[in-house]
Amino acid sequence: MGTDTPDFCVYALGATAAANALCHEADVSKVQEWLGHANISTTHLNDRRKARPEGAPTFKVAY
Repeated sequence: MGTDTPDFCVYALGATAAANALCHEADVSKVQEWLGHANISTTHLNDRRKARPEGAPTFKVAY
């Protein structure tokens, strides 16, 4: 049994957890440690606090 499926991977789960923690005001250095990132710039890739949903393609989809 593999750790990945065609729809998601374990890295996506970690990125989602990191983004959620950062959105709830977790300290970025603690999130870095939690995820085991050697470089904090890797952790910053998960930081979506400054992203504008209006620019995301999914925001433009009409349901």
